[in-house]
Amino acid sequence: MLQRLIEIHDRVVNLKNRSYKRYLYDKINWSLKALCIFGARGTGKTTLMIQHYQDHYASVEKALYITADHVHVLSYGLVEVADAYFKTGGQALFIDEIHKYPDWSVELKNILDVYSDKQIIISGSSTLNLKNNKGDLSRRLVYYELMGLSFREFLHLEKGIQFPALSLESLLENHVKIASKVKKNRSILKDFAEYLSYGYYPFFMEGKQEYMERLQNVIEKVIFEDIAFSFNLTQPNLPVLKKLLWIIANSDPFIPNMDRISKDLGISREYVYHYVMFLEKAGLIINLRRAGQGFNTMRKPAKIFLQNTGLIQTLTETSMEQNKGATRECFFVNQLSTKHDVTIPSQGDFLIDGQYVMEVGGRSKDKTQIKGLDNAWLALDDIEIGYQQIIPLYLFGMLY
Repeated sequence: MLQRLIEIHDRVVNLKNRSYKRYLYDKINWSLKALCIFGARGTGKTTLMIQHYQDHYASVEKALYITADHVHVLSYGLVEVADAYFKTGGQALFIDEIHKYPDWSVELKNILDVYSDKQIIISGSSTLNLKNNKGDLSRRLVYYELMGLSFREFLHLEKGIQFPALSLESLLENHVKIASKVKKNRSILKDFAEYLSYGYYPFFMEGKQEYMERLQNVIEKVIFEDIAFSFNLTQPNLPVLKKLLWIIANSDPFIPNMDRISKDLGISREYVYHYVMFLEKAGLIINLRRAGQGFNTMRKPAKIFLQNTGLIQTLTETSMEQNKGATRECFFVNQLSTKHDVTIPSQGDFLIDGQYVMEVGGRSKDKTQIKGLDNAWLALDDIEIGYQQIIPLYLFGMLY
């Protein structure tokens, strides 16, 4: 058993040897005995784990990487694999795709209890199945969420230029100075257009021509594998879920009418609520509530956005140029919601952390819709540098 798993470990480790470390790497307390990295498919969780392996262990005798859905792991069980490996003197176990393992939380708790002196690092997709067990494991496991690439990270990986991550407050106060540095000797708007098209998922580095096809495969696997497994959905339910995602994708933006959706899909309102939640937990959509409402009102969101701009290009029937409005707002929500609370205000497009009102649009948009508001800003596309309360939209991609 171990020999076969070690062969797989060696193959994965050799494939995942990358020097660039994502924003989350230095935020993780790697000295913890048990931690979980979760996030949507394709965001780079496996790479993050392998980088830690290479930095701190670099030997299969010290640490072993396995995938929880591998036939050998499923056949023998996580507890048996951990027991066999740690008895050989291993110090750490890296378990990828743990959400695909039946009753994973029960066996993981057993491993953590028996081998409290070993390091256990797990990863899984952003599904409710993973988060549902958070309460049971909260005393043993620390959770870290990995998002896709920010525009700042894309510039580093694709263009080889580095900028520090900014706080929102620093950006609002110093955006003119920051934009002057960013656009210097750069076709920044061209770079930004490329990011919106293919820059969110790190796998663009493995081939831009195949990016859309790979993203389509990600969507299919999320729906037909991750969601199906995590929520015990049968095959007839999955095309309905896919149709709901298509409806959301082809709205600008999507303001949910549960009665109409229920009728269009031929399912009850209750199922519509569940399916919207499934899509959000799987990292395919972002649900925003109205400002001033508590989180318990999120069952019926005020607006629903696709999780990132690459999904717009993959799922819609029109070009990104024709979807400019939806693309701009999707980018803004995606980048801001990583570190901030984003809600829908009564005036303006978005309210950030309950204090900053933001209106998103093209270069010709004026302040009419935010007139008379304090702490109100315009985030405008197609401009390289702003002034006063007008900020280039691309700068909001520098926050992580």
